[in-house]
Amino acid sequence: MLNEFELTGRANTHVVPRRDLAATMHRDAVEPYLAMKSHAMLDGIYIEIVSAFRDLESQQKIWDRKFRGEYPLYDMQGNVRDHAGLTEDELVDAIICWSAVPGASRHHWGSEIDVIDLAAMPEGYRVRLVPEEVQVGGVFYALHQWLDANMARFGFFRPYHTDRGGVHPEPWHLSYAPVSTIALDLLTPQVVEAAVRASDMLGKTAVLERLCDIYPRYVANVDAPTFPILHGLT
Repeated sequence: MLNEFELTGRANTHVVPRRDLAATMHRDAVEPYLAMKSHAMLDGIYIEIVSAFRDLESQQKIWDRKFRGEYPLYDMQGNVRDHAGLTEDELVDAIICWSAVPGASRHHWGSEIDVIDLAAMPEGYRVRLVPEEVQVGGVFYALHQWLDANMARFGFFRPYHTDRGGVHPEPWHLSYAPVSTIALDLLTPQVVEAAVRASDMLGKTAVLERLCDIYPRYVANVDAPTFPILHGLT
């Protein structure tokens, strides 16, 4: 069971750092991930985590840098948008299609990982985590074919698998269901609001004014696992 500070990235008492993975994950997600990684290697797939647990401060740095135009903003096809031509509300809309509001990110839970196939990358390749990388002919296409066939038996699913009118599809984003399904139920609008109010994130006023719309569209509006979930959290 996660408390409101763990849910919103203001505590890290639910996660463990793993030097061997260069990542920090929820304590219950580590072994299932390692099992999945080991099985994938037998098929020539080398799953590597490029992002896992992020605390609120780390999520806010991403948000603020996008808000200031220091990081690119993308449309659904992965094309860069013109930051200078966007109003504050449009900036919020552009960012939350790909990056969660600080305090509302699933990465705060430690159950979420963004993955690539290290073995498939040409020398010098720069990972972008955009749709074209996972499509037919893309560098990570084989990885995602393998995940389609195998990840469910290790408890993982894609919360952003389909376009539901909120966050753009992110096939590289995997979620460990026994943790994340409980966490999503606990992350109420009130819990998110308290975290946002306690932050000094850019665009804070605009986000708070629109939180009643942001929460159902960009936080709660995700794909559910398609397999039975056995809960045994420690």
